Amino acid sequence: MSSFLEAIENITPEIYESLKLAVEIGKWPDGRKLTQEQKELSLQAMIAWEMQNLPEEERTGYMGPQECKSKSEPVPNLLFKSSDTLH
Repeated sequence: MSSFLEAIENITPEIYESLKLAVEIGKWPDGRKLTQEQKELSLQAMIAWEMQNLPEEERTGYMGPQECKSKSEPVPNLLFKSSDTLH
């Protein structure tokens, strides 16, 4: 595992961008298709590099604060009017 961590420390921003593009399009810069294993390892390397070098909001998978938008406004009942209910 230490060799993976050492490799992450040696990734430059340029290498990171190349890995990111390769994962996004499924091909290396020379046009060769990534294998499933290469996709997985490249994505792991990207995420590990991002953890060390990017703020949380710029990392892969960041979704921002999560809050239900319907909390602030009631959801209307589209099936029945309130006068149509039995209770």
